[in-house]
Amino acid sequence: MAKEITSRAENYSQWYNDLVIKAGLADNSAVRGCMVIKPYGYAIWEKIQGVLDKMFKDTGHSNAYFPLLIPKSFFSKEASHVEGFAKECAVVTHYRLKNDPNGKGIVVDEDAKLEEELIIRPTSETIIWNTYKGWIQSYRDLPLLINQWANVVRWEMRTRLFLRTSEFLWQEGHTAHATQEEALEETYKMVNVYADFAENYMAVPVIKGVKTSNERFAGAIDTLCIEALMQDGKALQSGTSHFLGQNFSKAFDVKFTNKEGKLDYVWASSWGVSTRLMGALIMAHSDDNGLVLPPKLAPIQVVIVPIYNKPEQLAVISEKVLPLKKQLEEKGISVQFDVRDNFKPGYKFAEHELKGIPIRMAIGPRDVENNTLEIARRDTLEKKTIAFNETVDYVVTLLDEIQNNIFQKALKFREESTYKTDSYEEFKELLEKGGFILAHWDGTSETETLIKDETKATIRCIPFDNPLEEGKCIRTGNPSSQRVLFARAY
Repeated sequence: MAKEITSRAENYSQWYNDLVIKAGLADNSAVRGCMVIKPYGYAIWEKIQGVLDKMFKDTGHSNAYFPLLIPKSFFSKEASHVEGFAKECAVVTHYRLKNDPNGKGIVVDEDAKLEEELIIRPTSETIIWNTYKGWIQSYRDLPLLINQWANVVRWEMRTRLFLRTSEFLWQEGHTAHATQEEALEETYKMVNVYADFAENYMAVPVIKGVKTSNERFAGAIDTLCIEALMQDGKALQSGTSHFLGQNFSKAFDVKFTNKEGKLDYVWASSWGVSTRLMGALIMAHSDDNGLVLPPKLAPIQVVIVPIYNKPEQLAVISEKVLPLKKQLEEKGISVQFDVRDNFKPGYKFAEHELKGIPIRMAIGPRDVENNTLEIARRDTLEKKTIAFNETVDYVVTLLDEIQNNIFQKALKFREESTYKTDSYEEFKELLEKGGFILAHWDGTSETETLIKDETKATIRCIPFDNPLEEGKCIRTGNPSSQRVLFARAY
């Protein structure tokens, strides 16, 4: 099966596309720019969703759902927001179809034009803040901590499965607060939640930081982000958290009576991650043999493949394996006993390797006699023979070891692919190698745009942990007080 996948060295982009398709994660659809997420891909997304949903609820948030369709007039209420999304919006203009009187199928009924066009949500700030106006009257109604799991539509000209599609799945948190300090605390809290999830579940090391004004979310005062480095040396923005100030509460006239009895506008944050995380998961860890999944997000953590020639041999193996499967499941480990009789063991091995299942066990009649089985780990492809009575404890430990090893490998790659430079010529040379570059920038939007136009590199963020350091901008030579993180990005 690996022979059907283009190698990373040959063509990284094709490798990614091959892997998504061959591993059964997603497929292109009849709708240009939109994808079908297949069952195995959706199972991974459900794991991501389940962990994040618990993290959100553990930090006091509740789920709700808001309409897919948003009145066009709502977007005109916050100027920078509409400017940021205007070119990406899908617009609904009519509410009915009819049979073509000329017998040419179905046509739009020209008499069914909407009084006001509706926008298919590219994000939900406007509809949510219009709703919050009816929910918030007093400081007693605050904070309001709401999350939504939903789909959004943003027209895309150049699409790639999971990374950039016209429709995608995501969650969007929208919170309302009585004070600026509370809203800022929420903004930072949620970017830290995303970083925790990325590193401890996805096994993807990330850099937390603040976006520049050029890269900031439309309508935000500040945008915080986590940035990850993929194996081809490109950056992937993997989550954002926005401090919205009072921009949306003023646009939608959301006021509350504070503890002093005075009217004030509500303070806000919003934050989100999407199915783009699936792309990060694939590109950060996988190899030329297929997916490499961190155990904490693998739908199947252990697969057991019986090796037999006769049905009675399978019966003996099953008698041995089924109690083991139950013991592992009692430890919270997801196990598949692959007893399909229309595929040979070699095919199954290749398939499970392609799908990135962290641990594969193989057991035949001789293993039953010897009370052993063979265990192969997906991350290193190493195999080991283990005594049957030691298997449960060994697997529990091995899953943790695989999770940590995958993270450490990705961290080592990032550290080896992060550079510092004070020279614009060296900066351009380093970009061709790929990776993160810490360099000085004079703080102006004009210089940021100039560097982007000349090199296709963007400022990914101003890292939180970057110390102040006097220097000169790599492009203009003007004074700079801090290095920022540059990279070419998805």
